[in-house]
Amino acid sequence: MLTRRRFITAGIAGGALLGVAWWLRRRGPATGDPRFAALSALDAEAPVVIAGIASVLLDGALPVEPAARAAAIDDTVAGVAQAIAGLPPVARQELGELFTLLGLAPARIALARVTPAWSEATPAEIGAFLERWRQSSLSLLRSAYDALHQLVFAAWYGNPKSWPAIGYDGPPALFG
Repeated sequence: MLTRRRFITAGIAGGALLGVAWWLRRRGPATGDPRFAALSALDAEAPVVIAGIASVLLDGALPVEPAARAAAIDDTVAGVAQAIAGLPPVARQELGELFTLLGLAPARIALARVTPAWSEATPAEIGAFLERWRQSSLSLLRSAYDALHQLVFAAWYGNPKSWPAIGYDGPPALFG
């Protein structure tokens, strides 16, 4: 029989375990790429999570050739890092918590229903996760989806390298 004392003890132990896991993940290795400095300050797994999400969200817009596709995804991840660096501290903290949750295997499996590591997840698994969050009845998950979607699209379409593919010549010259 579960007593109140056992329930409270289990809750405290579980919270402490999650706190230790979060602390250990935050101390993880940096990505090494200076363009991703803002992301490595959030979580070591953040660039991998964003790369997986970007590859699904931008599927029709990314180059087909593998090397060009990988470079475009890296540029998008760097753009997301730049955007996050410009956000207010509260928003950076919230995104950090989101990436920490998505990076922890138990939370990733429970919240995103993505069982493999982000680097090994298929586009179908990531796409299903994004669609579940987009259509969720919980406003928190819909808000998290919107944040991820907006960051990725802003990074992609804010990059001058993506403009020729959509027929955009860039901003007009005001003085020229």
